[in-house]
Amino acid sequence: MTEENDGSSEFLLWEEERQEKSVEIVKQINAKNAKYIACGLVIGFILYHGIVHVRYGTDSCKWLLSGGKYKGDMEWQPYGCMMHQYSQLDTRRCIRALAFLGRHNHFVFVGDNRILEIYTAFLEHLMERKPFEERQPLTLLPKSNHTFSDTQLRVTVDFIWSPYISKVMVDNFRNWMEQLEPPSLIVTGCGIETIQKTNGSKRGIKEFTFNLTKLARPIDLLSKKKSRVLWMLLEPVNEEKLPKQWASLSNRAIDQYNWAAREVLYHSKAQVWSSTRALVSGLGGWDGLTIPPKALKHHTQILANLHCNDHMAFNDGTCCSSPERTTIIQRLTYSAVAVCCLLGLLVAIRRKRTKMKMDPPTKAYTLIVSLAKMSVIMAYFYLCDRTNFFMKENKYYSPISFWLPLGYVFALGIFFTEDSRYTKFLHRDQTDEWKGWMQLVLLIYNMTGASANLHIRNHVQILVSAYFFLSGYCHFYYLWHRQDAGIVRFFQVIFRFNLLPVLLCMCMNRPYQFYAFAPLISFWFLFVYLVLILPPRVSALSVEANPLHYLYLVLKLVGLFSLIIILFMSEVFFEKVFVMRPWKALFVSVDDDIHDWWVRWKMNRYSMCYGVIFGLALITGQRYGIIDDSNHSNLMSKRPALAVTFLSLVGLAAASGYAFICPNSTDCDEVHSYSTFVPIVSYIVLRNVNGTLRSRFSSLFAWFGKISIELCFCQYHIWMAADAHGVLVFVPGYPVLNVLITTFIFVCAAHEIHKLTYVLLPYAVPSDWRKVLRNFFIFLCLLVPIGIHDGMF
Repeated sequence: MTEENDGSSEFLLWEEERQEKSVEIVKQINAKNAKYIACGLVIGFILYHGIVHVRYGTDSCKWLLSGGKYKGDMEWQPYGCMMHQYSQLDTRRCIRALAFLGRHNHFVFVGDNRILEIYTAFLEHLMERKPFEERQPLTLLPKSNHTFSDTQLRVTVDFIWSPYISKVMVDNFRNWMEQLEPPSLIVTGCGIETIQKTNGSKRGIKEFTFNLTKLARPIDLLSKKKSRVLWMLLEPVNEEKLPKQWASLSNRAIDQYNWAAREVLYHSKAQVWSSTRALVSGLGGWDGLTIPPKALKHHTQILANLHCNDHMAFNDGTCCSSPERTTIIQRLTYSAVAVCCLLGLLVAIRRKRTKMKMDPPTKAYTLIVSLAKMSVIMAYFYLCDRTNFFMKENKYYSPISFWLPLGYVFALGIFFTEDSRYTKFLHRDQTDEWKGWMQLVLLIYNMTGASANLHIRNHVQILVSAYFFLSGYCHFYYLWHRQDAGIVRFFQVIFRFNLLPVLLCMCMNRPYQFYAFAPLISFWFLFVYLVLILPPRVSALSVEANPLHYLYLVLKLVGLFSLIIILFMSEVFFEKVFVMRPWKALFVSVDDDIHDWWVRWKMNRYSMCYGVIFGLALITGQRYGIIDDSNHSNLMSKRPALAVTFLSLVGLAAASGYAFICPNSTDCDEVHSYSTFVPIVSYIVLRNVNGTLRSRFSSLFAWFGKISIELCFCQYHIWMAADAHGVLVFVPGYPVLNVLITTFIFVCAAHEIHKLTYVLLPYAVPSDWRKVLRNFFIFLCLLVPIGIHDGMF
């Protein structure tokens, strides 16, 4: 009996220990430890990419020419950098710009039929001809030289027939070597004819290698004159489709010739173009007659990117593009960043080495350490998106790339559903949840480039408007029920919206309008705030004392709508208002254009007002007992609830149907601002009419909703790349793993910025309104020299 009891006791003790260990492990899974892991990953990838750059260099032209893969709809993705898709207009504009700057636009193609095909495709792209539907294919006489010249464009494109490394090829290189202005780009390559002539023997390889060494010195001298020489490797062949005259051609012989070319040219200044092998092999290989048309198109794009990217500054073209130069403001900002980091490190070391570590941190210590953390994060932003240290890739949309992660996200959101402590209509947990899932959809939309799909784009515009609607509702609801609606409250909200965008403007050298959500939400919050605060002040208390205040609020809203309509009816008047100095700089884009602000403003010009009107209708319904949300029961009786639910379903179906059938984005945008409240209100009603549904929420979505603003702004630089035109790459060659790692670091950084924003809030916006105005005046004084530098005054 005693032994049995002892055995049971031991089992219970073991079970308790196991549970304690499980609880301890669960406790370690928190945001703090996740951020430590994220910091470790960042340091690890900095070391990894640093070693890669030391070993292979930092020239992204090598990445463009060395390899790649087909992505999406058979679009070509170079290794580690972004390739801009040049239209004929883009290429001609580039050549004109280079000619204006005194650059010599002379392209030479030297080699066999493969090189002739690329030459022909390049001319097709470059020549100003009839519309595509009316064109006849450009046919050139084989086994002969060709010249194309455009005096107006100031460009010359030559082809020299040389199927072997013969005296013709060597003499041309030596002649160019003696010229003051040699060709700006030379594309050469051969070997197929040599393999055929020598039947793939070792003698042929030795002869090929010996002759190639004769080109090494001319290539090095041409490089000193800023002439770029590309040696194009031989593409793999589809041996089953080769014609009889190429019977001796094999992939084994091709590999031997390519290896010999690499060995000879390794120490020269020639650039080996090896990505052409993957381009052709990905389409089935060379058939001995023609290179696949799609591969030729990508060959042309590679050459255009190679020649133009460093001069045209396309955001989605980082291959062969130098990093953006820092401005005076950036240098001053990062000097302050370095000082903050140094001070933070010093006070942290001092606190750890002294007895102060047992005492609660002082306000000065908290401020300095918080500024240091924010500075380190800003330095990480710069490293990711203003340098070529980390790799970047283009975004390519495909339906599965959008819908698959969206399905995963919503499955996880439903898995983390739990009961809320609130039962009120649109309570805090529900609004956080709404912000969260909308932000996640927007992130997936931006990452996958789904704006290319008109139907998805139209639905996403509804989500954007919903965020403004929700913001208008929340601010109205707060100001209606709370009395702390003075200057302090106003600047607290403005600080929350604008701390990160302002820092990014300074650190990343982008205008305020680039972070479009910040100026829009701040602008509309200002108007909602003025409507509710300007005398007579309308709130729940004032309405209790005098019901006539309802009329005052309606008149204020009518005035706001009238002002919006006046601005919308006259674009000229709109521009005169918003291009006035000194606030012009808040609304113009990089090229000093206000068009982006106009488009975004008119798209959501009524959304926040709809939120205010909905909030007014809600509190009116609650006051007169039309809506009862004080418990877990339904908002209304069965029949009205069914009718409202049916109408809401019809509203959502109608809005979604129009988003699908709308013929183009212009027509959709014209209707959007008037109809957007229909799907938004329909969703709110469906989400709240049922008591059980209303009192449950997704804690996962709510967590993301609390940091939605930070996610919105951080995505441009540390999750995507090149100002959101591409994707940041830490792990090349493994896209899914790369997205998981960059997403984890991105979310951790956004959460830390969210935390630091609330730590810095009381220092920037104290509770005393006089200190608030003092700090605001200091901030304006700091902006004056920046404004003078940017031409604001």
